[in-house]
Amino acid sequence: MKNIDFHIHLYPPEIIRDAAAISEREPYFGALTKGKVHKWATVDDLLLRMERDEVERAVVGSFAFQDLGLCRLCNDYVIDCVRAHQDKLDGLCVVPPLAAGFEAEIARCAEAGLVGVGELFPDGQNIDITDISQTWRLAKAVHEANMCLMWHIADPVGHDYVGKGSAGPKEAAAFCVNHPEVRVIFAHLGGGLWVYELMPEMRLYLSNAMYDLAAMPWLCEARALKTIEAAGLAEKFLMGTDYPILGTARYEKLFADSGISAATADAINRLNAVALLKRLNRVENSADPRQSRGGGA
Repeated sequence: MKNIDFHIHLYPPEIIRDAAAISEREPYFGALTKGKVHKWATVDDLLLRMERDEVERAVVGSFAFQDLGLCRLCNDYVIDCVRAHQDKLDGLCVVPPLAAGFEAEIARCAEAGLVGVGELFPDGQNIDITDISQTWRLAKAVHEANMCLMWHIADPVGHDYVGKGSAGPKEAAAFCVNHPEVRVIFAHLGGGLWVYELMPEMRLYLSNAMYDLAAMPWLCEARALKTIEAAGLAEKFLMGTDYPILGTARYEKLFADSGISAATADAINRLNAVALLKRLNRVENSADPRQSRGGGA
């Protein structure tokens, strides 16, 4: 299944090595990494997986800590990975959005060629994404850098799990109402926010919102994809596995069982990502052989 995977977590070797010590001062990180589904992955692991599973391109990030220094360490690793594998990778940076100096870190990462910020954790980083007084600096920095922003969002109902958090569709919608200029990706199908795009005013408020499929095999049935297609929202979804906790095989079955058209599957798996990367002015890295800087098909 040819795809562009837009939701991947890579960890610098130092983070893996010092995970126990870091967990003592980063409780959200500790909870997630001690969970039963957690797995570590470096860029070498990812490249092997991409070759095996025929993943065309990957958009990689690391872990969004509360400590800006740890975020810088992760960002340096992602920058190095992207520079070494420009034909295969694009990158997201991580920042603690309430820490002094995070705007400069976003600008630094944009200058280094990264395409976005995320996946950020509202609960893990203690930010209320409905509060414009807490979010406007982040929104401004992301918009001025022409980057996208990815938030961790979860369903407000259903089973609980480590790291689920309290930020759901209501909170995600409020962020979009406050910041319509930001190209935002809500992970994990936006906690079901996409359903509300069937309301005309919400479709307007969510004009710049997209959603990824990270962890979908654990969250809902395959026929949700058919519902997305029927709602006319397929162009707003991105393939994202949440690797390394999930890989391609589970998604292949999900798509096969969904009943969606080949055109819809191709849009979600790769074409929507190509279009988004183009809008972020990373045309040369867009995974579309028809595109090159200075011209297009």
